[in-house]
Amino acid sequence: MESRLPGPDRERAPLPRSAREREVAIRFATAFAAHDIDGVVALLTEDAWFTMPPVTLEYQGHEAIAGFLRDINTWRGTRGYRLIPTRANGQPAFGCYLQEAQAPVFRAHGMIVLTLEGDRISAITRFVDNSNMARLGLPRMLAD
Repeated sequence: MESRLPGPDRERAPLPRSAREREVAIRFATAFAAHDIDGVVALLTEDAWFTMPPVTLEYQGHEAIAGFLRDINTWRGTRGYRLIPTRANGQPAFGCYLQEAQAPVFRAHGMIVLTLEGDRISAITRFVDNSNMARLGLPRMLAD
């Protein structure tokens, strides 16, 4: 168990559903939905990971994660994201919805799960599979 717990140089995650956890999660969601890459990166620990299982894409550190986020911003163009808060594996998570280019709706586009360390995010796990969204009470589509 000692190897799994944060060492003296690492902060523990905030308590689940605490004001501190909500504040970090809200700051992330606001920055991510606003295409604010600098805002997202400012919330990350220096050695943070961004992964997309089962895809083998893995990015570690501010520079690598920022580069990846810039790439997906280019891909999505002017279409926006909406993030709906939920929980997954006891951690703050979001149903992710991507705006349709030709319709006034946002369609399900997977999940984002955050792993927190103190007031920072040590891991962002991005699932692009929509199969678990219904289990978490998330709809397949949101009206604009």
